[in-house]
Amino acid sequence: MKKHFLNSPLPGFLPAALGLLLAGPSSLLFAQGAPGGLRVLEPGQPPVAIHATVWQVEAARSARPTKSKNLYYHGGTSDGSAGTIGVETAPKVYLVFWGSQWNNNDPSGEAALLESFLGHVGNTQWLGTVTQYCQGVASGTYFCNGAGTPAGNQSGMLVNYWYDNASTAPTSPTQSQLAAEAVKAAAHFGNTSVASNASAQYVIATATGNSSSGFGTQYCAWHSSTSSTYGDVAYTNLPYITDAGTSCGANFNNLGYNAGITIVEGHEFAETITDQFPSSGWLDGSGSEIGDKCAWNSTTADENLNGTSYPVQPLWSNVDNNDAGGCVQ
Repeated sequence: MKKHFLNSPLPGFLPAALGLLLAGPSSLLFAQGAPGGLRVLEPGQPPVAIHATVWQVEAARSARPTKSKNLYYHGGTSDGSAGTIGVETAPKVYLVFWGSQWNNNDPSGEAALLESFLGHVGNTQWLGTVTQYCQGVASGTYFCNGAGTPAGNQSGMLVNYWYDNASTAPTSPTQSQLAAEAVKAAAHFGNTSVASNASAQYVIATATGNSSSGFGTQYCAWHSSTSSTYGDVAYTNLPYITDAGTSCGANFNNLGYNAGITIVEGHEFAETITDQFPSSGWLDGSGSEIGDKCAWNSTTADENLNGTSYPVQPLWSNVDNNDAGGCVQ
């Protein structure tokens, strides 16, 4: 299977980052440029695509105004019998609450909110932005214009959820451990073929006080993928968002203490749909994805998703502003 970390749209970045990893502490590394996007966390693992914190985004905007450059297709990933995958054409999401730390321990009610949000997000106008992006077109394509196969926005995207709480999860799980949990989840849900994971994503939610290193200071969440005997598996590292307070969206735009939960997961969900195996889907020239370019945007608001309102951020649309691109709700 293709090693995704050898196919970055940032020439020279990953080798330099790996050099820094060898020379310095194995903490989260940040490339020059946008506060979100691709980062190397762990040697030998694919890059992760991070959701930057509120403060990182604000600092970047103060230092240098964001340029509105469109996303383009990076060629997809060859995934055995599933063919070349660049986007999730029929997204299916599986939600995993990892570890016994969840047992009678959910002070912000994040589990119920995540289940509700992911159960309502499909077939909505907000998520419809992803459908302009596709696979099966040439690398470097900016506009599909009906070519290829578009990313999906169907109803019923949340297939199931699982409390994997029979044992304790690592106190501060590494990327390798999160990847292993995603593969374990694929087996639990019966997705043991390449085809069954070709349009699936696994959200690995950790309990309060149980997040991986860097949460709340270096990122709010991230998504990546891992190779397995079941094909390539896409997954999200979703910490207990309210633990980070305002850094990850508590009361952002006066939307309430729990606003960051759906803002952050919505961001990661849309990015996994349009860049399932980072970084072979849709990104701009700096490695930013559909959510990164509009993260912590002032137009973030409550949106009606199939009859229930949730705080969500706008997503980047290449076709907005007469194809100049922009953030749209």
